[in-house]
Amino acid sequence: MTATPATAAARETHSRRDPQAGPPPGILAVVFTALFLAGLVLSTVLADGDTFPSPFGSTDTVSSYFRDHTDAVRLSGALQFAASVPLAIYAATVSARLHKLGVRAPGATIALAGGVLASAFLACSGLVTWVLSRPEVAAHGDIVRALQYLAFGLGGPGHVVLLGLLIAGIAVPGLLAGLLPRALAVAGLAVTVVAELSTLVLLADGAALLLPVARFAGLLWLIAAGFLLPRRRVRTEG
Repeated sequence: MTATPATAAARETHSRRDPQAGPPPGILAVVFTALFLAGLVLSTVLADGDTFPSPFGSTDTVSSYFRDHTDAVRLSGALQFAASVPLAIYAATVSARLHKLGVRAPGATIALAGGVLASAFLACSGLVTWVLSRPEVAAHGDIVRALQYLAFGLGGPGHVVLLGLLIAGIAVPGLLAGLLPRALAVAGLAVTVVAELSTLVLLADGAALLLPVARFAGLLWLIAAGFLLPRRRVRTEG
């Protein structure tokens, strides 16, 4: 039986209003990015233009920053923790959508696992940063140094490497199943490679240059993929 135009329109309206589709992943990626960048920008403003110190800097520089800019550090940790929430929802939403699109390969599960773990590492980094904002902690240079290394490890290579898994879990099925534009999917694979190579930060301090490249390229990629990943496959009839 051939569907009437009214029936087809009703089905189209239902697909657009699918209550199980979840929140738009593109919007979630924008919120995640906005919260993360706000933590960087606003903390710098509160610190009178002083940027967050590198964990590889001198002990005196690190200690004085956390001692003199407790409000900036507190805000940075809070926004970093807040950013982890839309990231976790993004991973769950995209994984569910990939399954709905018929992806049965491990990609959807890899995206979920990578995204949830990246969110968890970012949240832990934010909480450790919040601890660093407490005056009674900031007064002890050795403790500050240790906690900053921990916050960096969690929010730096720990978060970025796992963010790469989220991107790979979307990019690979996006490429093989034609769910994303080919150029975007290939770009996602390139970002993934850089993200995974950032593991080298744990062995060589100089490899820290890979972190901002993978992180900010990954943020842009997640936004683009979130808006371009289709809700359903378009079937053509011969």
